Amino acid sequence: MTPDEILARVLYRDQDVIVLDKPAGLAVHAGPGTTDHLELYLDPLRFGWSQNPRLAHRLDRDTSGCLILGRHDKALKRLGRMFETHRIEKVYWSVCVGLPPQPRGRIEAPLLKLSEPGRGWRVRVDPAGQRAVTDWVVLGQGGGLCWVEWRPRTGRTHQIRAHAAHLGCPLLGDAVHGLDPAPSVPLHLHSRAVTIPPLSPSRPPIEAHCVPPMALRAALELCGAPGAALP
Repeated sequence: MTPDEILARVLYRDQDVIVLDKPAGLAVHAGPGTTDHLELYLDPLRFGWSQNPRLAHRLDRDTSGCLILGRHDKALKRLGRMFETHRIEKVYWSVCVGLPPQPRGRIEAPLLKLSEPGRGWRVRVDPAGQRAVTDWVVLGQGGGLCWVEWRPRTGRTHQIRAHAAHLGCPLLGDAVHGLDPAPSVPLHLHSRAVTIPPLSPSRPPIEAHCVPPMALRAALELCGAPGAALP
């Protein structure tokens, strides 16, 4: 991304926090075989500070939307404690294939991360895994798909993707947990909104939301998403 492009993705900024609209397809940091990642583009987000902002949490490479950055060490420590105690509210939108068993509910299904020969690592529901809790509500449906809002209450890797598959409605475009290991469409998962408690007593909570990218809009509209939600 150019400096102008990353600056255009700033959803919220104050002296402690930046909320960024992360594009789908871009990893948040370097990893095995990853040469292009978000941390390469953070320099324009200093806004006069001596260091780049840093990640307060992660989004999968193929997930778009709200990503929280801390601008200095003190803010990052506070944000870290908030994530550990599940005080930061995260809202995701997805398009799923099929329907969950009820229009709304909570799934509590432990998740285990493992490596499988020939497939790499993956996450599955397993009694030996870590506690994982996700609330969901169906917002619309159409054409064999449904539009679901997810609110994860824990922060496990691939939590929404694994829980959706376990409910019988895998995410559209999910090559790992979905029905097609080589999908023709991108992963339809979007970090729609975040709410962060005040970092100091004199300040209000931070709220930011992010419109879905073009790649998700056709399926969301098919499921009844109103135009006001997809500007």
